[in-house]
Amino acid sequence: IQKSEIKLDVNGKPLNVYLASPSGGGPGVLVLPSWWGLKPFFKQVCDQLTEHGYTALSPDYYNGRIGNTIDEAKVLQEEAEGDFDAMGALIKAAKDHLVSLRTGKPIAIVGYSMGTDWAVITAANEPDVAGTVLFYGGWSTDFSKMKSKVLGHYAETDEWCPFDKAKEMEQNMKAAGVDVTIHLYPGVAHWFMESDRPEYASAAASLAWERTLEFLKRSL
Repeated sequence: IQKSEIKLDVNGKPLNVYLASPSGGGPGVLVLPSWWGLKPFFKQVCDQLTEHGYTALSPDYYNGRIGNTIDEAKVLQEEAEGDFDAMGALIKAAKDHLVSLRTGKPIAIVGYSMGTDWAVITAANEPDVAGTVLFYGGWSTDFSKMKSKVLGHYAETDEWCPFDKAKEMEQNMKAAGVDVTIHLYPGVAHWFMESDRPEYASAAASLAWERTLEFLKRSL
């Protein structure tokens, strides 16, 4: 397994990304972190995907900074998303780089919370995204051009992304002909996938990860 930190250029600004790939290369998966930024957990997600044969890339939204508390993360997120277009360009640059490594073959995106919103926006607009996995987040936009299949994992008690919001997004996707499946995990809260968070729920996280790997295999 090869692991490296790479610098990309986005309109003259540097973007750091973490890249993990199996020795023979493999289908690309873009991992979009939640608002904490590129903390060690998301690098581990990339490493785990690599063990299953994928080339995984994750962007560092905040240029080396990480939010360790909700308050810190809020400030970083507001700063990054304050320039919505720049944030969109950053995600697109990471996606395009991953696609270029795979000689233009379609990729998948796995998004967490804030990263989920960007996963949806990207998959709705970019024809080279074949599969999108959403962890507790979502965004309703124009899905008429979306080519990607979608798998969503949602927490039962979630003050940040209530299940109603996910259901509404699912309806909008279905109306646009998108192949979408969403799962509700009872008794868990937002961030239940993230092993470094107090909300982490190992049984739900294992099941969601199994479903994710199965979905990626089908989509790619």
